[in-house]
Amino acid sequence: QAQLVESGGGLVQPGGSLTLSCAISGKRLDPYTMAWYRQSPRKQREWVAEISGGMMPSYDESVKGRFTISRDNRKNIVSLQMNNLKPEDTGVYYCQGKLDATVYWGQGTQVTVSS
Repeated sequence: QAQLVESGGGLVQPGGSLTLSCAISGKRLDPYTMAWYRQSPRKQREWVAEISGGMMPSYDESVKGRFTISRDNRKNIVSLQMNNLKPEDTGVYYCQGKLDATVYWGQGTQVTVSS
């Protein structure tokens, strides 16, 4: 079993930046697609970005050009660099690892964008 622990959330003003980290333990997830999701109040959890085992990133249109996902398989960490943050980016951000039918989730970290 793998454990995923997110960190790096917090309160930031509009236009600011944050970097989220997802630390993986218990099992190597090198071939897994690693993704970030977010959930804001009264909304369903939504996909934000992902990076494949082959290091191919993809992004939701709402964050393209502002967010960058990366992974370091030696350190077993997945990161999400978030720039030019907007109030609509507010939510709990979750890390996910997925390979075929196997899915792992972290507990989430809160990101609040507000002046």
